[in-house]
Amino acid sequence: MTSYVLLLPSLVGVGCFLLLPIVVVAWLSLYSWNLLGPMEFAGLRNWRSVLSDRTFGHALLVTLALTAIVVPLQTVLGFAVAAPLARRRGGAVLRLVFALPWMCAPVAVGVVWQWLFAPTDGALNAALGRRVEWLSDPVLALPSVAAVSIWMNFGYVALFFVAGIRAIPRELLEAGALDGATGWRRTRWLVLPLLRPTMFFVLVTGVLTAFQTFDTVYALTRGGPGDRTEVVAMRMFTEAFGAARPGRAAVMALVVFAVMFTITLVQHRYFRNRTTYEY
Repeated sequence: MTSYVLLLPSLVGVGCFLLLPIVVVAWLSLYSWNLLGPMEFAGLRNWRSVLSDRTFGHALLVTLALTAIVVPLQTVLGFAVAAPLARRRGGAVLRLVFALPWMCAPVAVGVVWQWLFAPTDGALNAALGRRVEWLSDPVLALPSVAAVSIWMNFGYVALFFVAGIRAIPRELLEAGALDGATGWRRTRWLVLPLLRPTMFFVLVTGVLTAFQTFDTVYALTRGGPGDRTEVVAMRMFTEAFGAARPGRAAVMALVVFAVMFTITLVQHRYFRNRTTYEY
């Protein structure tokens, strides 16, 4: 009984801020409402409308493409930065420097990078000595947004890898060195397998963060040019507040939740039998 009493504050938080919002969104998806007038029961009408909406399908594909670019690259860069940082003594200042972009407000970061990407007087084009339409070119817009997301998050990812590398017992690394595991061999056969718990956490949170991307895209491109960078979070925002159709937005949120849950489940099944939590 004591254990349940001690768990009660956490259970209340989970119920109020996780389970209850899901129930409310599921309930809202069954109603038609314009945010002002009375709510009208719509049944599955919103579901049929959203699931047959090519605009939502396109936004979901854009989000998946953004996730496929951002998550692998920020993970690789985070590990590449973490490896030397973990070996340095007194690297707290460097860790803070790498984590600063993640701590900044996404809208402020987007405004700064909008100036850096500016086609006429932007710093990036000035350094290249040529005019490049980074945010208005249909081909370059999404990779440019992805680059900003990677720049914001890879330092945050590096902090977890630093903690994971420092948690590896020194005796294991020394034993590997005696067996000839040095350089890349040590990284491939010792460090990376022992970092699988950290890798699992970084990949899961990276995917969830990428699917919730909104502020950066809104500040940089507003979903343009055309709809090349319209991520699913922006599509939901437009439906709920721009078109005053929160019922459709609720359906989109539930579909995205199902997609994220599926991806997380696949990641869990992959890492479940490949992860060691005790050395």
